[in-house]
Amino acid sequence: MERSSTLPGIAQALSLMETGALRARDLAEHCLARLQARNAEVHAFCAYDAQRIRRQADDVDAGVRRGLLAGIPFAAKDVIHSADYPTTYGSPIYAGYQTGRDAACIALAREQGGVMMGKVVTSEFATQTPGPTRNPLNLAHTPGGSSSGSAAAVADGMALVAWGTQTTGSITRPAIYCGVVGYKPSFGLVSTAGIGLLSPLQDTVGILARDVSDAAATVLGIHGRRFRPAAADRRYRLAVCLSSQWRHASAQAIAALDDWVARLGRAGFTVSQRTLTAGHEGLIEDQGRLVAYDARQALAHERLTDKARLSPRLTERMRGGEAIDLPTYLAMQQRAAAGRARAEELFEDIDALVYLATDGEAEAGHNNSGSPRYGALWTLLHLPTIALPVTRGSGGLPLGVQLIGRYGQDEALLQIAERAAMCGGRDQ
Repeated sequence: MERSSTLPGIAQALSLMETGALRARDLAEHCLARLQARNAEVHAFCAYDAQRIRRQADDVDAGVRRGLLAGIPFAAKDVIHSADYPTTYGSPIYAGYQTGRDAACIALAREQGGVMMGKVVTSEFATQTPGPTRNPLNLAHTPGGSSSGSAAAVADGMALVAWGTQTTGSITRPAIYCGVVGYKPSFGLVSTAGIGLLSPLQDTVGILARDVSDAAATVLGIHGRRFRPAAADRRYRLAVCLSSQWRHASAQAIAALDDWVARLGRAGFTVSQRTLTAGHEGLIEDQGRLVAYDARQALAHERLTDKARLSPRLTERMRGGEAIDLPTYLAMQQRAAAGRARAEELFEDIDALVYLATDGEAEAGHNNSGSPRYGALWTLLHLPTIALPVTRGSGGLPLGVQLIGRYGQDEALLQIAERAAMCGGRDQ
């Protein structure tokens, strides 16, 4: 999505507010106006309060609230607890449910002066049954899931950034479908305190943003750190990672990746190709089975006390978890731990991997939200990933790629992604 002059990026907005050329109230009003004009069609937000938004912005302008995100409008997925708004997990079971506390990511963003715009729609318990959100680029298509409202709100200018979560591909896929950047940090970089967890050893809090620098500014900002781009003379080595999952991708998704990689090569990147190791290949199937087992455990209360209000799709998924016994589950967790210990093998002589992000463009209709498969392995391995839209497909909707980095080397991956986004260009 092209950035308009009326809605600056985070770095520019902070600079303008510092000089007095822009008020936090003006920025909040811009996003609020867009929200009020479009939410009835897009259904990105499930809860917001205009007066509460304005009070936060006015406090920034008065100097009451300061920080690295002062005045920046953000939203939060509806599995993330909020003191000000209900947290429904996208389920009728929790309609109107108020936790009375902010999750860590919200509290830290507010501590840094961020202006919370409200809660955005999630798929049911961050799984596969979609909520009401539409793709703002084409309302007849899915926005992806489960961070559907997060991606749609950012893509449509209702917030500069939005917190999301990923268990398999719930940040990666909606980012590409809606034409924004999806950053899934290294596991644990953003605290999961106050999150409705589905798979505790996989669930990761991340961010949807309009570009890499905004994503970096938000996640690093809650840690009190500023994002610094790479030195101009830095050269990067990438490797396209081939795996069995490529057989699922459309020809145009693969062509978009190949074309983008070729552009990077012409811009000075060194790009090679490698095949996923057999040991890591085996973890792809394990990932989905682990989620099924974990979901049955995490939602035991709802399953036992209010099963009728769980979707048939979620019920069936949990039934798959019932078929897995404890020794099998523990064996899968052991294989996952071994895979994480061997993850450095994937980065021999390179700085980052390039991988597919989606099968293709966002699907038509709203009953399904597309396959999360391309995030499965990287989420299980706890590695940081950044999804970048790079072009549009034959149907006019975005196609994209993923960059994957070493565990804990998030700032390095963000620098690579920012450089790649600039050098690879975006035909959007």
